[in-house]
Amino acid sequence: MTRVKICGITRVEDALAAAHSGADAIGLVFYRRSLRYVEIAQAAQLAAALPPFVTSVGLFVNAEASFVNEALAAVPLDLLQFHGDESPEFCAQFGRPYLKAIRVKAGVDLLQCAAHFRTARGLLLDAHVEGIPGGTGTTFDWKLIPRQLPLPVILSGGLDAENVAAAIKQVQPYAVDVSSGVETGKGINTLKGIKDAAKIAAFINEVKRIDLQLSR
Repeated sequence: MTRVKICGITRVEDALAAAHSGADAIGLVFYRRSLRYVEIAQAAQLAAALPPFVTSVGLFVNAEASFVNEALAAVPLDLLQFHGDESPEFCAQFGRPYLKAIRVKAGVDLLQCAAHFRTARGLLLDAHVEGIPGGTGTTFDWKLIPRQLPLPVILSGGLDAENVAAAIKQVQPYAVDVSSGVETGKGINTLKGIKDAAKIAAFINEVKRIDLQLSR
């Protein structure tokens, strides 16, 4: 069964919509330059609103260790997600399981990345867009992902209800991660961080549909 993470949550109603539609996890962005950034107090409210068994994930980009610890002291994060140039030693120091995001492009050795970040619970694979650490709404060439990665793959980058089935069929990831693909509006009119409950439901229903089809 493919797990689903809805990332870039900024409102309680969106967190609840994700949970009620069957999301396995929500992502809270602690990167100040992101339009989906949440203050620590806001993140604490969002995490507190989640029902049981929905994982709260904190996303950081080249943050100081003191800031990560400050967030952890206030927000009951289950999992950390690092999108910058963090070392394995940095990622592993906080007493929480972590994911390491890798921006994929031709020439990036994902097998080497998996070996380097062997303490990670998985690799989150996103599109490489110069100067932007993630959340671009851009897909990448899924053929660049080796079949035999030793860590679980969380597939991200430009996913939505229209292409997630094809992504799951080709990549067979452990999980899929979506943000802009379930936001209100479209294209340049997308409202960053404001989720659309109908799009969330459609995305998760499509994941369930293709999982059922592939299991037959």
